Amino acid sequence: MLTLQATDIVMQFEQRRLFSIDALQFSQGQHIYLQGDNGCGKTTLMKLLAGLIPPSQGRLSVTDNGVQKPPLGHVVYLHQHPYLFEGTVKHNLNFAARLSRDSGKALEQRTDQAIEMAGLSHLISSNAANLSGGERQRLAIARAWILNPKLLLLDEPISNMDLESSHLVQAMVNALAQQGAGLLVSSHQQCGLTEMCQQQWRIENQRLICQPWPCKFPEEKRYVSH
Repeated sequence: MLTLQATDIVMQFEQRRLFSIDALQFSQGQHIYLQGDNGCGKTTLMKLLAGLIPPSQGRLSVTDNGVQKPPLGHVVYLHQHPYLFEGTVKHNLNFAARLSRDSGKALEQRTDQAIEMAGLSHLISSNAANLSGGERQRLAIARAWILNPKLLLLDEPISNMDLESSHLVQAMVNALAQQGAGLLVSSHQQCGLTEMCQQQWRIENQRLICQPWPCKFPEEKRYVSH
């Protein structure tokens, strides 16, 4: 089982502290709803956990059954406005395939599944720069599908998305969860993805609060930061 651990984390920009966390653990099979006011640091926390930015202070480690692993390819972060490479949809998918742990027939099959489930078959030769917002998000989740991440971090995954794209993205994320992926979902709107969550992380007053989700009892709050 892949487990991400963060210890003695402080995140700040110049003199402004966003949050501090004594200890945090996120493992495969966990489905967590991340909440907090705008500007509290939700996106920063997700990028930090994915290994895309370093903490101002503290340590981040990823282990698989006790063996140290790099975050790349195991922990995947999807922004609400995903970065796409210049070129076709197929080119973007091929880039993900080069990072995949699968190979040969298994990789070919997983790539075909991603294209079909994301509804990209008719767009495979299209320039990624010309895709709509929903199509871009479907391409991003298709790349994640090919990588078969063990931990998936979703930042406003269905924000401003058409209904068809929303259903496709939620179905693919649900399938990844059924395959054992851990999910961390940041969203201002409750949806099918947040309904899958059993735990809530909330950044409040520069602290991270962990509690069951849906949260019914205020006394269930557990602070894991200063």
